Amino acid sequence: MEDAFGRRITYLRISVTDRCNLRCRYCMPEEGVRLKSHEDILRLEEIVRLVQAAVQVGIKKIRLTGGEPLIRKNLVSLVRQLSSLPGVEEICLTTNGQLLERLALPLKEAGLKRVNISLDTLQPDRYSFITRGGSIEAVWRGIRAALEADLVPVKLNVVVMRGFNEDEILDFASLTLREPLHVRFIELMPIGAADGADFGYISLQEVWERLASKFKLERVQDLPGNGPARSFRVAGGVGSLGFIGAISEHFCNRCNRLRLTADGKLRPCLYWQVEVDVKTPLRAGASIVELAGLFRQAIRLKPRGHRLEAGWSQERLMCQIGG
Repeated sequence: MEDAFGRRITYLRISVTDRCNLRCRYCMPEEGVRLKSHEDILRLEEIVRLVQAAVQVGIKKIRLTGGEPLIRKNLVSLVRQLSSLPGVEEICLTTNGQLLERLALPLKEAGLKRVNISLDTLQPDRYSFITRGGSIEAVWRGIRAALEADLVPVKLNVVVMRGFNEDEILDFASLTLREPLHVRFIELMPIGAADGADFGYISLQEVWERLASKFKLERVQDLPGNGPARSFRVAGGVGSLGFIGAISEHFCNRCNRLRLTADGKLRPCLYWQVEVDVKTPLRAGASIVELAGLFRQAIRLKPRGHRLEAGWSQERLMCQIGG
């Protein structure tokens, strides 16, 4: 189905939990966030039913997010059920990687296609600092397990922050010379804990200039599911580099997604407050046709573009939306 601006909406990001096993400084406060009750969170069978409705309006790709999706009980079963639905062509997942080592192969066998892993530094001490106690060794074990399970391409999401990791831009690029990994540099977005944080914004232009001063960069075909990212390769590398700039490079005209929050709200845009409640009608016994109508409503509400440049603030934190 197309929205009011001619964009075909084919992609649904589903937050399966608002809980996370890390407390990343640009994502949430140290004490965490006020969690929804168990009853407020969509049950797995409810997620499956909503995806059945989403397929009716043209959704083909599903990405599971959180919080941290790997802490959701019976996630492998959910992937297996979703992958068996007619019309679902691809299921992917975004994770912090802490629990990926033991789940990579079961998820692959259940039907998961690939993973994105958040990794903002290659230095163990920095990783522990930014995540407030996470283990970078666990992430690397998860990355190896994902590669061995053929959850490829394995993408590393790197939020670039002045005063924290801008001195590692070249190190991440060098990583792609020897590893079949796909590093994606992402601009820091002023949402939740990142709004007014100690870390500073760096534009993709500056990231590019730093890379170009050291490496020869070659444009390559964008990877499957790359969304707004533009893909390049360091000459001679086995991996690739991607660039995602929500602030400096608007890609709203290419946006093809909706978001389903863990508490059952459809968000037409990450950066708008507008939500469509699908949990209440679902639990009241709405049919697939009626639920599909709510997806159509959300698509019709999708705005032309975001309001980040206007200093607009977000009530929910990123971990509560699903990213």
